[in-house]
Amino acid sequence: MQRIRLRYTKRGRLRFTSHRDFQRAFERALRRAEVPMAYSAGFTPHPKVSYANAAPTGTGSEAEYLEIALTEARDPQKLRRLLDESLPAGLDVIEAVEARTPGLADRLTASVWELRLDGVDPADADRAVAAFNAADTVEVQRLTKNGVRTFDARSAVVRLETHSPQADRPIDQPCAILRLVVRHVTPAVRPDDVLSGLRAVADLAPPVPAAVTRLAQGLFDEETGAVTDPLAPDREAAEAPLTADATAAAKAPA
Repeated sequence: MQRIRLRYTKRGRLRFTSHRDFQRAFERALRRAEVPMAYSAGFTPHPKVSYANAAPTGTGSEAEYLEIALTEARDPQKLRRLLDESLPAGLDVIEAVEARTPGLADRLTASVWELRLDGVDPADADRAVAAFNAADTVEVQRLTKNGVRTFDARSAVVRLETHSPQADRPIDQPCAILRLVVRHVTPAVRPDDVLSGLRAVADLAPPVPAAVTRLAQGLFDEETGAVTDPLAPDREAAEAPLTADATAAAKAPA
């Protein structure tokens, strides 16, 4: 059985699709692309697809991950193209690698988020970020199926800082850009929880909903503070035999 790991995006209006909506679209894409999927056993077999830490509905993402199991080997790059062509624009499969190492989900320990706050003066955002970073704890509330829950939104945040708007952003109105690195903890701290925290510590309340995009997710490197690529170990494992073969060929007698 071959396992393939995919990185895909949620862009534009497709950010408003729920995880269940994506599951249905992806399973249709698997059938359309005639992927030889492995299926679970039991009375209701379903394709063996493992989803990892999906972004909340309403947020965009450049770094969503899943793993599929195949009954027949396929070239990962050809498979990527077929699936990408079978999905609507905005749900884009941008990378595929053969799974050669265990524990993809275990390598997703942090995310990098961008929060675009239209109508917010950058100076006000700077003050709010400084207040949030200076706080030991920032308690926020979230409505869950079990009622309102209070938790600390500060401890999971590794880094929160402001960025200058890009050149293609509108300049006729104030706009603040925040960059957030947050650990994946329980309970999960989401970008909207951090926005609630900014409101709590500095009364920062954007006049319109924030545009939130996940830029990356992966293993958090304690030494560098970077979020590393979770597919890198699989690519390195695939390249190792090729390197070894090339070295052996170079040493072989003529």
